[in-house]
Amino acid sequence: MKITRIESIPVNVPLKQGLTTRTAHGDHITSDYVIVRVYTDEGIVGLGEATVSALWSGETAGSTIAHIDRLLAPALIGADPLAIGRCRAVMDRLLKLNPFTKAAIEMALWDISGKAAGVPVYRLLGGKYHDGVPMKMMIGAFDPPDAIRLAERFLEWGVKCLKVKVGLDLEGDLARVRAVREVAGPSIKMTVDANCGWSAAVARKALPLLAEFDLTLIEQPIRPGDVAAMADVRAVSPAPIMADESVFTLTDAHVVTAAKAVDIVSVYPGKNGGIAASQEIVHTAAAAGLACHVGSNLELGIASAAMLHLACSTPGIDSFSYPADILGPHYHETDLLVEPLHLGPDLAMVPDKPGLGVELDEKLLARFRSDK
Repeated sequence: MKITRIESIPVNVPLKQGLTTRTAHGDHITSDYVIVRVYTDEGIVGLGEATVSALWSGETAGSTIAHIDRLLAPALIGADPLAIGRCRAVMDRLLKLNPFTKAAIEMALWDISGKAAGVPVYRLLGGKYHDGVPMKMMIGAFDPPDAIRLAERFLEWGVKCLKVKVGLDLEGDLARVRAVREVAGPSIKMTVDANCGWSAAVARKALPLLAEFDLTLIEQPIRPGDVAAMADVRAVSPAPIMADESVFTLTDAHVVTAAKAVDIVSVYPGKNGGIAASQEIVHTAAAAGLACHVGSNLELGIASAAMLHLACSTPGIDSFSYPADILGPHYHETDLLVEPLHLGPDLAMVPDKPGLGVELDEKLLARFRSDK
């Protein structure tokens, strides 16, 4: 089998009214992403998705399409799509960083491989380790009344874990977390995510103040790059510290684990450059005695399916202790799929059809593509 063509399609999918979000990185109102299709000479087409964000990884829909059309596609046409490791090496030689762009192609190659073998991708990754993936819903960094409204909405769905965004200003952060904890009660798991928004000094002050809220974890309290500061913050934390923005690459994982700077590492295919790269990071964390968690960049359907295959097949990902962020389709007006994924409200279920197990809805794709 050979790759004959790689197509990159920009889409603009708004978030649902009332479910736009706010973090220390800014407001997320609409998603300018890229859908990727990899065609083969045997008629099998693989699907991928690049959930790009300039503030997150430095990638945009425009840069993704340019890199695919001008660099990656010409180099990969004629290659064996089942030789995923070799294709990864080709992309890495041609293009530095740009993980979401590479991940979109790599997940399409896994989709092709599963379809060619007639099995779901999780079978190719070692088989199911878990039948379902516990998940949570996210509450943006809004004022307490709006945070309470969202919490009540999610709790009515039956959600068992809530994530609250912090990292803007300490007084407002504490008021928001307190409000959500009061409405959720003691039986609901809660996490907070600062998205690098606190300085090390503010984090050292903030974390002990969060002890009363019985948090399951505290995500990325300070900016990446200073593992000594992260280790200092970890020392005063009442809950496990999770690295997200601090770990994009395998080298990042080695640095933070060697420094004993965190307790948990957040992984997902887009951020790490693909499913295989995420698994490599999970193995590195496991060697250091750390658990991993599946994070999110508010994916649509294809990338969410890739996350499910990763989460259910990888023993080092402990979604039962640290529920996953496979939540993007809940926030968007559409996931662009013919058949929606089963995403909770408590357990998310991995598709059982060959490949990633999802099919693009061509009418929805035509409606939301942004180049027409």
